[in-house]
Amino acid sequence: MGKALEGVRVLDMTHVQSGPSSTQLLAWLGADVVKLEAPGRGDITRQQLRDKPGVDSLYFTMLNCNKRSITLNMKSDQGKDVFVDLVKSSDILVENFGPGVVDRFGFSWERLREINPRLIYASIKGFGPGRYANFKAYEVIAQAMGGSMSTTGFADGPPTATGAQIGDSGTGIHLVAAILAALYQRTNTGRGQRVQVAMQDAVLNLCRVKLRDQQRIMAGPLNEYPTPNTGTEVPRSGNASGGGQPGWAVKCAPGGPNDYIYVIIQPPGWKPLAELIGRPDLVDDPQWATPEARLSKLDKVFALVEEWTERHTKWEVMEKLNAHDIPCGPILSTSELIEDATLAGLGTVVEVEHPERGTFKTVGSPLKLSDSPVEVERSPLLGEHNDEVLGALGYSADKLTELRAAGVI
Repeated sequence: MGKALEGVRVLDMTHVQSGPSSTQLLAWLGADVVKLEAPGRGDITRQQLRDKPGVDSLYFTMLNCNKRSITLNMKSDQGKDVFVDLVKSSDILVENFGPGVVDRFGFSWERLREINPRLIYASIKGFGPGRYANFKAYEVIAQAMGGSMSTTGFADGPPTATGAQIGDSGTGIHLVAAILAALYQRTNTGRGQRVQVAMQDAVLNLCRVKLRDQQRIMAGPLNEYPTPNTGTEVPRSGNASGGGQPGWAVKCAPGGPNDYIYVIIQPPGWKPLAELIGRPDLVDDPQWATPEARLSKLDKVFALVEEWTERHTKWEVMEKLNAHDIPCGPILSTSELIEDATLAGLGTVVEVEHPERGTFKTVGSPLKLSDSPVEVERSPLLGEHNDEVLGALGYSADKLTELRAAGVI
């Protein structure tokens, strides 16, 4: 069975996380992703946070599955000639260098478009044009400047970063959407185009409900937030759902750091919940019976729920609440997730064989297409596919030996 992006060639000049997360999704969808790396060193994450000496790190292997790797010295004239041949044969070029880096190699968008008018040139930057354009950006900086940190955490605590990599991988997912749109448009126009996504923009897009609340707070307090808010900025909401249905994380037995379950109380769920926790008297009590009555004392509502959940494990609570169609979700630790049999069965977490490190676990593709199934393959060794990729472009064995001896590849 063919893959959705079969026949699409991606020249991957990305490094670290934001770019590689994007090109890995393209590879999972069936594109031939050729990762271009510097000879001798490669993507810096090959060496970062290593758990085994002399072996590519999990940081690298988990972000570069299903790709091929070639090495190329872009500072040499011969390297630039090879790069031109690679661009000619590619549909998409993806990079996440700092502003102007590719231009300084001598390959501006105008030059790339001359080499290959059908090329889609996709970039991730920290910020869009303007005041912040030349600032360096990292995951948590993007969270800080995109609205996430100011609204994450508890009201009496400091701004807090989220463990989800919304700045890096979140931007990578946004870039995939833009690339696929450009690829589709090319089928009608025959032309490539420039595609850019800024990390700050992507994080802000993921925080759009907070901009909703910023406009609402000008008309008065946000009643769905757990603490009084009479200011002019959206406060940190702790574990509140922030939506139309109130929710909170409540403690469970035996009381470990992740022995919690998140519970949402919808209007139809109040009666069975009150009965489950042993408070049937609250079902028809006008002080508790309606969402409006409960809204002003959500802390007391969830305290009552917690008195009950603390007597049960989060798994027991999950079963009991789901039996009554009450939305809930146990807080799953990374240890629980990596060993979860259900996720393994779904291919959400997969085991992959690697020639140097042995078996490792990683995430499977979250994109499920009925006619384009994904089989996660290991990340490439540095320069593993030099001869394969360049040979397909017409480079002879003697020429490859020459380029290797000159340090070009």
